[in-house]
Amino acid sequence: MGLLYRTKGDKVIWTVVLFLSLVSLLAVYSATGSLAYRERGGHTEYYLLKQLTVLVMGLLIIYFAHRVNYTIYSRVAQIGFLVSIPLLMYTLAFGSNINEASRWIKLPIINLTFQTSDVAKLAIFMYVSRQLSRRQNLINDFKKGFLPIIIPVGIICALIMPANMSTALLLGASCMLLCFIGRVPIRFLASMVAVGAVMVVLLFGIAKLTGMEMRTKTWEKRIDNFIHGDHSETPYQVQQANIAIAGGGILGKGPGNSTQRNFLPHAYSDYIYATIIEEYGMFGAFLILAAYMILLLRSIRIYKRCPYAFGAFLAVGLSVTLVIQALTNMAVNVQLFPVTGLPLPLVSMGGSSVLFTSMAIGIILSVSRNVEEMEGKQAEKERLERVIAQSENAAVA
Repeated sequence: MGLLYRTKGDKVIWTVVLFLSLVSLLAVYSATGSLAYRERGGHTEYYLLKQLTVLVMGLLIIYFAHRVNYTIYSRVAQIGFLVSIPLLMYTLAFGSNINEASRWIKLPIINLTFQTSDVAKLAIFMYVSRQLSRRQNLINDFKKGFLPIIIPVGIICALIMPANMSTALLLGASCMLLCFIGRVPIRFLASMVAVGAVMVVLLFGIAKLTGMEMRTKTWEKRIDNFIHGDHSETPYQVQQANIAIAGGGILGKGPGNSTQRNFLPHAYSDYIYATIIEEYGMFGAFLILAAYMILLLRSIRIYKRCPYAFGAFLAVGLSVTLVIQALTNMAVNVQLFPVTGLPLPLVSMGGSSVLFTSMAIGIILSVSRNVEEMEGKQAEKERLERVIAQSENAAVA
C-alpha cells in the first residue's frame, strides 16, 4: 500500500505499462514452447518465470526512476553520452558475435549479455533534450546552436551502424524528429539527412574495400527481397509470419493456440506481433497498436503541460523513440518494412531491452509526476488566495 501511495505520474501510462506487461507474459509463454523443448528439456515454465522476473525488475526500475526529480537526468545525460562512446567502440571490437553481428557485451561472473546500443539510445535522447533546452536562444545558429546538438547524434549513430543498421537509422530519425519539435530549422535537418545518406554509402564502400561485406550483404539482400522479391524469394520468416497473420482472422485462435510459433524464427522476440495476431486476431493487434498510440498521446500531453523545456523534450523524445520502434517492429511483422532485428518494446522476450525501455518510461513518468506536483501547488496557492480574498471581503462587509 505504501508503494501504491507513493506511485505518482500519469495513471494512463501506468495502465499501458501494466497492459503491455501482461500481454508480454502471455505471448512469451506461448511463443517459447518449441524453444523450451529444444533448450530446456520441455520445461516451458522456465521462460515464463524468466520473463516475469525481467518484467518485475522493469516495474521496479520504472518506480524508482519516476521518484527521481527529472532535472537530475540532465546531469546524468552528459555522463551517459561520454560512457556510451567507449562502450560502443568496445562492443564493435570485442563484443559477443550473435547472428553475424557484434551488438552484445557479456558481463563477467553473472554471465549476462546486453546490447550497448540500448545504453547509448537512452543517453543520447537525454543529451539531445538537454542541449535543445539550453540552446533555444541559439537554435537558428548552425554553428553555435545546431552542431553541438547533432554531432553527438552522428557519433553515436556511426558507432552503432556497422553492427546494427536498423537501430542506427531509427535513432537518427527519432533524434531528427525531436530536433524538429525543438524548433530546429528544417534546412538544418535536411542537410543532416543528406550527410547521413552519404555516410551510409561510404559505409557500404568501406565494407567492400576492406572485405568486411557480411553485414552489407545482409542489408542488401533484405532490401532487395522487400522491393523486388517475388513470392518464391520471400524470406522464410516473412512467409511464416504471413501464415500466422492469415490464420488469426478477426478474433484469433485463442491464447496458447498458435501453430506457427513452432516454425516462425524468433516468434518470442522479433516476430512476437505475428504470434499475437495469430492468437488474438486483428482485435488483439489493434489493442497493442492503440496502447502505444495512447502512450505517445499522453506523453505529448505531458510535453504541453511541462513549463520547462528539458522536461518537455525529455518526455516527448523518449516516447517518440519507443513508439517508432514499436511501429517499425509491427510493420516488419506485417511485411510493410524490410526485415530488421528490433524487438517490440515491453512485449518481446528480452533482458536489457525491457530494462532500458522501463528506464525510459520511468523518466517520462518522472516528468509527469513533477508536472502534477507543480500544478497541485499552483492550485493550492490559488485556493488559499481565494479563501483570503473571501475572508477580507467578509471583514469589510
